[in-house]
Amino acid sequence: MISKQELLAKISAVLPQPLYRELENAVKDLDEERALRLIHRVLRLYITSLVDPGEAIGIVTAQSIGEPGTQMILRSFHYAGLREFSMARGLPRLIEIVDARRTPSTPLMFVYLKPPYNKNREAAETVAKRIQQVTLEMLAKEVDVDYVAGTITITLDQEQLKYRGLSLKDVERVVTKTKGKDMAVSMRGSTITVSLTTPDILKMRKIRDKVLQIRISGIKGIRKVVLQHDSKNDEWYIVTEGSNLEAVLQLEEVDQSRTYSNDLHEVEEVLGIEAARALVAQEIKRVLEEQGLDVDIRHMYLVADTMTWSGRLKPIGRHGVVGAKESPLARAAFEVTVKTLVEASVRGEEEQFKGVVENIVAGRYVPVGTGIVRLLMQF
Repeated sequence: MISKQELLAKISAVLPQPLYRELENAVKDLDEERALRLIHRVLRLYITSLVDPGEAIGIVTAQSIGEPGTQMILRSFHYAGLREFSMARGLPRLIEIVDARRTPSTPLMFVYLKPPYNKNREAAETVAKRIQQVTLEMLAKEVDVDYVAGTITITLDQEQLKYRGLSLKDVERVVTKTKGKDMAVSMRGSTITVSLTTPDILKMRKIRDKVLQIRISGIKGIRKVVLQHDSKNDEWYIVTEGSNLEAVLQLEEVDQSRTYSNDLHEVEEVLGIEAARALVAQEIKRVLEEQGLDVDIRHMYLVADTMTWSGRLKPIGRHGVVGAKESPLARAAFEVTVKTLVEASVRGEEEQFKGVVENIVAGRYVPVGTGIVRLLMQF
């Protein structure tokens, strides 16, 4: 009878290396019989998961995601007590993903914490306060604008300062650095005074709004934070409205291996194209699962691969994946047919008839399934 080590050696060239290493670790502490059963089962499942040559995987993927997509409802989700803290779910979010929108409708971050900060609500709340952007408007108790004297007076709320863990010196250090044309900022006690040399109603309103939006503490772009509890893993994590992944990952309390943003382009810039690829598949999976739809993860990864294979994140459309196709007929079949054909003619492009779409357009055999077979017969 073959041993588990001999069988592992035989299949080492068959299985992908990550899967092989995982299997090797899994059978390490098992007895021979159980180890052999597990190896045979993994090998059988892997072989049945492979795609046959000529399989129309693109069509299958499009149908597998597109058909359930028509069943999704248009709805939004918001966190309790924060009506404006909402995000698109269902079809709107799916469209955002495949279009690789530069800015999501609601940028969010899911910030996971390291122990012991994730086990205690108070500790997690302390980190959340450090993350949330605190503006002067959030600390203001009263704002008075004197259009005649040309002054804006802001009275700070001592309770808010205490809650945010800030002192008057912290505020003074920031606001006194504020500069502007014909404008002077001073602070005395808990009162901030902005003086203008040439008072003007419109100008004063603009300066008032500008001064109130001065960031006193926290991370730029993080407008709101909400603490959430994961009962499955018994841990606290933070959901933020607004995204600044690079700054958040620099905090010592944050678990960098699990924290992510729903902004695809930000993830690509901060963590790289492979992270963006994983996020595309993960976000599509989450959208479908929230609607109660079960789709094979391989279809989602095929979409993610198509959007990222060039090394840059591209949308599915004429400005991205379709527009990058070599075939002029395939590009013309999608949108703006006449313009695409005219431009291809001017450039002198040739049609190679390698893909599915261009062969359908020309009435030729499609190079998938039985159409991929070429037989030669000798007489």
